[in-house]
Amino acid sequence: MSDTPKFEVIDRRKMKAEEEKGHGLEKPLEREAVPSEASAGPRLVTPEKPSEPLPKNDVGAPEQDVLGEMPPAPTAEESRQQKTAYDASAQRIEDLVRAQNPGMGATPPVGFEHLVQQLYLSAMIQMGAGTQEGQRPRVDIMGARQTIDLLGVLAEKTKGNLTEVEDRTLQTVLFDVRMAFLELTNMISMQGMQAPPPPPPKKR
Repeated sequence: MSDTPKFEVIDRRKMKAEEEKGHGLEKPLEREAVPSEASAGPRLVTPEKPSEPLPKNDVGAPEQDVLGEMPPAPTAEESRQQKTAYDASAQRIEDLVRAQNPGMGATPPVGFEHLVQQLYLSAMIQMGAGTQEGQRPRVDIMGARQTIDLLGVLAEKTKGNLTEVEDRTLQTVLFDVRMAFLELTNMISMQGMQAPPPPPPKKR
């Protein structure tokens, strides 16, 4: 038997009744305070508990075995009803926000470029971009790698199904974040290879 971890898909349709009871939101996690002192190099951020690897299916497991462990897919009618309810709920929220901000225009529809931009920004922030002046960059290098790999998966899975503009945007962004990752990891490697500074001379 393989030691590869399995993942469980939760059927949210069974959780609908509980969600409608209006459970309170959990208390947000407290984030570590960002040090204010300047530093010559980025600061690697390591989680308190090592993150578990992304779940993978057994390489030799037949797809039917994997499908057998998943809940049944929603029917076309269930998907249609859910989409209608979602659109109506989203419109109510937008109407409320616009009522409090009369000058705000209609929210543009979300497109493929928004997904690519979101992943791009996430990767760059994880690599320390956007750090305020005078503060030490906080780098989540492993998180950045996963985000960049997500862009790679997106490029692979959408191959042949994008417009020329969408494909060029995705390829340009993927090249940019990979290049930034290379430069950052080279910098980290060079800092790790440098000898520690000599101890200060003892006072006589």
